[in-house]
Amino acid sequence: MTFRTRFAPSPTGPLHLGHAYSAILAHDMARAAQGQFLLRIEDIDRDRAKPEWEALIFEDLAWLGLTWDEPPIRQSDRRDSYEAALDALWARGLLYPCSCTRRDIAEALTAPQEGSAPAIGPDGPVYPGTCRNRPRKGPRPRDAHLRLDMGAALATMGPPAPHFTETGPDHAGTIFTAPETYLGGIGDIVLARRDFGTSYHLSVVLDDAAQAISHVTRGADLFEATRIHALLQRLLDLPTPSYHHHRLIRDETGKRLAKRDDARAIRLYRAEGVTPEDIRRRIGL
Repeated sequence: MTFRTRFAPSPTGPLHLGHAYSAILAHDMARAAQGQFLLRIEDIDRDRAKPEWEALIFEDLAWLGLTWDEPPIRQSDRRDSYEAALDALWARGLLYPCSCTRRDIAEALTAPQEGSAPAIGPDGPVYPGTCRNRPRKGPRPRDAHLRLDMGAALATMGPPAPHFTETGPDHAGTIFTAPETYLGGIGDIVLARRDFGTSYHLSVVLDDAAQAISHVTRGADLFEATRIHALLQRLLDLPTPSYHHHRLIRDETGKRLAKRDDARAIRLYRAEGVTPEDIRRRIGL
């Protein structure tokens, strides 16, 4: 099997040192395995995605000395794929419309009858199922969020439990996720947003399959989300890649870098005369 991995930035701001680490690591792993390194632009957030940020992504990656082996794909060009998957899940009765706001969810979770602190999953507080009994017949709604009925989804699966292979460094081996974790620790996740038409979880598993990704290289902050992706891959009859969740790049105080940390943007390092070799040394590569 050919080693194929990818870097999948969102064009919503400048790349920073954390992005550089992830991209260089994935690129170097592919080259060491005589495999392929691909690029994907995750631009489903059309309000925040900007052409100038996408152009800067290409400039920064080229300056870092990275090359990709196929033309980049954009999520904005793949809406038909997302719609088809949602139609299939809706037809199986695995989705339901949800009109709850974040405030509605917070109030439901803090109601006295709940009796305990809400569980926190990969997407935040686990949804309490307020809209789970809403009708699921007829055409798929376009004017509401669509949630996956986690209990119904698990009921369609036989053993073994959804799982993926993790190559480390912290969780090496095969990672199985018990049904109780999906029900109580993840819950009914959103797979289609009223404003985007899809969600990160749905689009990423479809995109990885479309690009025939064999190894996903990404930050440790997405480890728990991978449990969701392994389940969706089972539901949609898609292959499950191997995963490598790498360490996160942090600032001097231990805080994880984010796009708001513009002082560490790659474009600014370039402007200051820092070299790609300097960047590699700064991030430990």
